[in-house]
Amino acid sequence: MGQPGLNRRQLLATLGGLTVAGSFGFAALGTGADALASGADTRVRYWNLFSGGDGYNMIAMLDAFRAENPGTDVKDSTLQWGNPFYTKLAMAAAGNRAPDLGVMHMGRVTGFSPGRLLDPWDVDLLAEYGVKEADFNPALWRRGVIDGELYALPLDIHVQLCFYRRDVLKPTGLIGDDGKLVPVTSTAEWFDVLKEARKATKKGLQTIGLWTNDQNFQWWFFVAFYTQLGGTWFDDTNTEVTFDTDKATQVLQFLRQHVTDGYTIPGAPTGEQFVNGAPFTWEGNWSVPVFSGAKLDYGATPLPPVFGRQATHAESHAFVLPHQAGRGGAANDGAHRLAAYIVRNAQAWAAGGHIPAYTPTLSSPGYRKLQPQNEYVSAMDHQATEPKVWFAGSTGVLAQDLGPIVVSSTMGSAEPDAVARRMKSRLGTLLAAKNPMDGRTAAQGGAAA
Repeated sequence: MGQPGLNRRQLLATLGGLTVAGSFGFAALGTGADALASGADTRVRYWNLFSGGDGYNMIAMLDAFRAENPGTDVKDSTLQWGNPFYTKLAMAAAGNRAPDLGVMHMGRVTGFSPGRLLDPWDVDLLAEYGVKEADFNPALWRRGVIDGELYALPLDIHVQLCFYRRDVLKPTGLIGDDGKLVPVTSTAEWFDVLKEARKATKKGLQTIGLWTNDQNFQWWFFVAFYTQLGGTWFDDTNTEVTFDTDKATQVLQFLRQHVTDGYTIPGAPTGEQFVNGAPFTWEGNWSVPVFSGAKLDYGATPLPPVFGRQATHAESHAFVLPHQAGRGGAANDGAHRLAAYIVRNAQAWAAGGHIPAYTPTLSSPGYRKLQPQNEYVSAMDHQATEPKVWFAGSTGVLAQDLGPIVVSSTMGSAEPDAVARRMKSRLGTLLAAKNPMDGRTAAQGGAAA
């Protein structure tokens, strides 16, 4: 595909919005000069951003691959999560020193200059290793397609969930005979649920943890409920802002009411309060290992469809091919084989709370037995995602810009209607802004699937 259009010096000059100075806070990388593992004839260099429980699960999956594929030596390196990771990956791709395989959040792929800093997947080669488009949720697969080519192979989706304590709520009548939370279909019903739950809440605990002063969580919750209302962001050409301030105001008022009605204690440690007996908390699915490890009697559902339509915020970890001028040969083949293997064998990955992207896994007996994963697996079919533009995605410019604005409404320092208008103004500014990766606006970015 030739050299990418940006070199390392240009990237350093234009990535001022990213944490370049922090990009060197990563784990030691494989040198690439050490001998191949015994019996191996191919090396695959793989960069990821998984730490904690996800890191342990990924290592287990890599070890399983190594055992089954002794001819491929995987050199995996874990880098610091967030913008430092993306900056390092961009610099490596621009300097023709990229790894053979990498991981990104799906929402960041459009902004990563596909075709310049990312190479497309060979879908025929993936099919040889057992991974086909038909085995994925269609909307999730399309998110990884840019200008007709697949640039991101989905590993999972990770979603925002409504965690609830069965043992705390059972006396209130809010737990049905099936052991699950009673259905909720409107904001009025939801606040009725909280009113009843408050009666069972111990003194000093909040009724629901809502991460009221966290810009990421508040942004994710906003995206979910705005999607439930059918809200849009931009027109099909990414030249006009279609953000609906009336719908946005409804969402902002809904989030704020949790504080004004006293169901949430701003700044309270949400996870800790839930472990100690708070009836509800809204968290990412990555909290499943924590709550299960604490041996709580709990369940987890997608965020309640309070505006009448099922939609919960979702992001996706996806495999990518960082740009290499000479991509091909055994290492490229090994990267396809490794990614396909992990995607097809993601049962262990589900233990971390993530919903595997490979749909045959979702219907397997092993996955069906997982609790509470089998209660929220339906989230795969109603994902609320950020718009497909260069400034979106996990820890992206969109969340950094709009997240604090949402917080100002939830916490009461600004009125919801004024916040909605401010959000629309910021969206207009971002739509006209140029991607520092390639100097193109969203309209010029070619994000058509």
